[in-house]
Amino acid sequence: MFRFLHAADFHLDSAFHALSPQRAAERRRESRELGARLAEEAIRRGADLVLLSGDLFDGTDSFRETPEDLARGLGRVGANVFIAPGNHDFYSPESPYATLEWPENVYIFKSGQIESVDLPDLNCTVHGAAFTGPEQTSGLLNGFAVPEDGRVHLMTLHGDVEPSAARYNPVTKAEIAASGLTYLALGHVHAASGPQRCGKTLWAYPGCTEGRGFDELGDKGFYFGTVSDEGAVTLEFVPFARHRYGIMTVDITAKDPREALEAALPAWTTDDLYRVLLTGETDERGMDLTALETLFSGRFYALELRDCTRVRQDVWARADEDSLRGEFLRRLRGRYDAAADDKERETVNRAVRFGLAALDHRDIL
Repeated sequence: MFRFLHAADFHLDSAFHALSPQRAAERRRESRELGARLAEEAIRRGADLVLLSGDLFDGTDSFRETPEDLARGLGRVGANVFIAPGNHDFYSPESPYATLEWPENVYIFKSGQIESVDLPDLNCTVHGAAFTGPEQTSGLLNGFAVPEDGRVHLMTLHGDVEPSAARYNPVTKAEIAASGLTYLALGHVHAASGPQRCGKTLWAYPGCTEGRGFDELGDKGFYFGTVSDEGAVTLEFVPFARHRYGIMTVDITAKDPREALEAALPAWTTDDLYRVLLTGETDERGMDLTALETLFSGRFYALELRDCTRVRQDVWARADEDSLRGEFLRRLRGRYDAAADDKERETVNRAVRFGLAALDHRDIL
């Protein structure tokens, strides 16, 4: 029996454009500690192998200290570490994989052809290959099959299973089944896939280790696997992100926005980044989002409020007036009813609020 840790898609040195400059710099600094954190976790769990399936760096022009910190951390693992570079961190003579001296326990696949490394102590062979450019249109797994030698065969690979377009190492489920691998450790997709099986081969995406935006929600982490003496693989997903992204909707109809938010928020959000969508009906004055964000920002690592409310129905009642206000509301109601989607309706709602505020010569919050 032996144990392994499977992770991918660190995207170190991501820009974090949506955050304030201070928060973005802080998150980049935190991300450089990932190698050390993973090493501690691998040691604590008794991992015999670490499989890293590409896109460890967000690009080929990482700050020098980023790969240095990662190499230093991985060197502390003690166990063998295998890296299969992906489309963001593809192997080239100028990449950190080539220009930095990596610890002896770290093996980097450097070729667009599958390489194999035997580990006799574990009765295991680890296979892998690298992207050598930003795209890999031919499938690296195509035609591969393990020998019938009674060993456990693992592979770490960056690739796209059954893609709509063949840009990032297209992998078919038929190829996975034909490979005969015990486990295929994949990277590229940023959501954990759960254990999948094709033929006798178990495969999975662990997803990214840290969310970087509101398209990467919830827990992020890695898989910890156990290979039994009979060659059966079991996987455990381990949440590992320091910060989580979340989106929630709060209906403030007939409610004080502050009280509605207070009642809806989870108990613990200090380390999380949240986008809160305020929905329901409000009067034409709307609400002061800036004041609300200021009030609640201390509850979050980062908070973004969005006004998705609509003006109360009785506001439209004055569209029947024979007045400038009535004409304005009739025109806007026509635009609202003909809107193609919610985004366009939100735009009309804002126009109503600003227009009525201008007619009444008052400020709008």
